[in-house]
Amino acid sequence: MSGLRKASILMLAMGEETASKFFGMMHDEEIKQLSAAMAQLGAVQADAVEQLCAEFVETFESSPGLMGSFESTENLLSKVLSRDRVNQIMEEIRGPAGRTMWDKLGNVSEEILASYLKNEYPQTVAVVLSMLKPDHSARVLTLMSDSFAIEVILRMLRMESVQKDVLDRVERILRVEFMSNLARASRHDSHRMLANIFNNFDRRTEVRFMTGLEEKNRESAEKIKAQMFTFADLLRLSPQGIQVLLRNVDKEQLPIALKGATPEIRNLFLQSLSERASRMLSDEIASLGPVKLRDVEAAQAIIANVAKELAATGEIELNSDSDDRVVE
Repeated sequence: MSGLRKASILMLAMGEETASKFFGMMHDEEIKQLSAAMAQLGAVQADAVEQLCAEFVETFESSPGLMGSFESTENLLSKVLSRDRVNQIMEEIRGPAGRTMWDKLGNVSEEILASYLKNEYPQTVAVVLSMLKPDHSARVLTLMSDSFAIEVILRMLRMESVQKDVLDRVERILRVEFMSNLARASRHDSHRMLANIFNNFDRRTEVRFMTGLEEKNRESAEKIKAQMFTFADLLRLSPQGIQVLLRNVDKEQLPIALKGATPEIRNLFLQSLSERASRMLSDEIASLGPVKLRDVEAAQAIIANVAKELAATGEIELNSDSDDRVVE
């Protein structure tokens, strides 16, 4: 029995609560490999599970103790992973950057992180945000209510230094509760993940990949499309939503985006402006001359992403069914 198969049986035997703690201590790749092995186990006889658990216990009883080291870890990994993957993991472990819990949090989207932290004590949130990069912390704060964000800021102001035991405790909670839950959630929300990826494709690439996916798996393609939001979907915004969007979009990107937009969307924006501002925007669009398609698609993607960010903070509603808009 391979080491990976033994580990997968032990994880299932531990139960969900204990196993989730172990998952929280693993790399994403380790979680994927172990999860795949667990999913492919099939039926395992009770006596085989009992024998494996007994073997596990005997290993510890017959040893005076354990000694962890880079060498022993590398030897263990080499039993179940390829040499290239082992070298990559060991390089990450030994390397100085991108290896801590805080570096991992830096790769978590601000929406997910803000959703988790808003249920924590302001002091805990202050500790977490003080460990992240300023631009990431800023985006997380903007997604919280003003009152809660101010409480966090006040506590960050009063922080001189974070004691190591406090930092260790917060890191342990994040590892066991947040990162393990995030790993499980990411596996269950693959359609949303891919919808976000498709949102960042240029139009030509999006159509090519979506067409190919529809041929292979139409159901999944429809689920992804249902969760996507593109520039064309701005027609679903209410007049109030367009006004909010206009106040937040890059004024240099808007004419480029509208240069290649449908007449309906172009009129939607022009009618939301004053007569003078509408005329100026129309003149600016006309003065652009020929614009490369990729530049138009890039500008439209930027504006669509602004709309999604505004929706995430509750400032606009993306799926408005308002019927009081007139498009000429």
